Amino acid sequence: RCPSGRISMALLIGGSSFAEQEQKLDRGVDVLIATPGRLIDLFERGKILLADVKILVIDEADRMLDMGFMPDVERIVGLLPKIRQTLFFSATMPPEIRRLADAFLSNPKEITVAAPSSAADTVTQGLAVVAGDPKSKRAALRALIRSEKVTNALIFCNRKRDVDVLARSLRKHGFSAKALHGDMSQPARTETLAEFKDGKIVLLVATDVAGRGIDIDELSHVFNFDVPTHAENYVHRIGRTGRAGRSGRAFTLATSEDGKYLQAIASLIGKAVPRIEIPGIDGAD
Repeated sequence: RCPSGRISMALLIGGSSFAEQEQKLDRGVDVLIATPGRLIDLFERGKILLADVKILVIDEADRMLDMGFMPDVERIVGLLPKIRQTLFFSATMPPEIRRLADAFLSNPKEITVAAPSSAADTVTQGLAVVAGDPKSKRAALRALIRSEKVTNALIFCNRKRDVDVLARSLRKHGFSAKALHGDMSQPARTETLAEFKDGKIVLLVATDVAGRGIDIDELSHVFNFDVPTHAENYVHRIGRTGRAGRSGRAFTLATSEDGKYLQAIASLIGKAVPRIEIPGIDGAD
């Protein structure tokens, strides 16, 4: 604890100077806020002692899982004293996250905060049923984007590999688009986010977890290239637009195989998402 009684801290993240971070560590700190890779890196350099850690906080656990950080987190947990307090936060609790919680925690108290169950009235929603093959879906998305007055938009895919494919396809067809997902390095993600917030990129294609940290007040559109498999994620996705009383537009592409997911969304938000037709694209039953 520093003489003033204030809590001292150090932020340890990749893409930043080792020397500056090491200077803070040399002075001693009460709290480390770190990405797993950089923490391990500095530990291996002998710059951090973890034998006296009293509290471990694992934040955004599902995001860490999506981005491939969990092996590093497990290694860090193994370096810490067995007697400690551990706090584990996650927006979703799929089976793999619950297994990790069981491994990291001992007789935990579970606190659940109810997820939002309705979309803002400022968001205009629409659902287009399209052919299920990827090429037809991409063509439908392009036609939908062209039919809208898009200032900037988030486009959500369910899988990381589809994010890259869709972003490349959009660029090939003349759109300003980039991908954001967990397989990218931290500097690349930071640069891409900055370009999107600065208006240098119009369309940002992302997974649910990678897109969670994006907070832009004046986002004109959200497009769901895939129907989310968890209904709560639909509310999270479309809630990125229509903020602070502004109007926003959110559109979802669905195939004939998405019926159960659409039913779950309708049940959660209390109504079916209105059907729309995409100009020049034949709908699918």
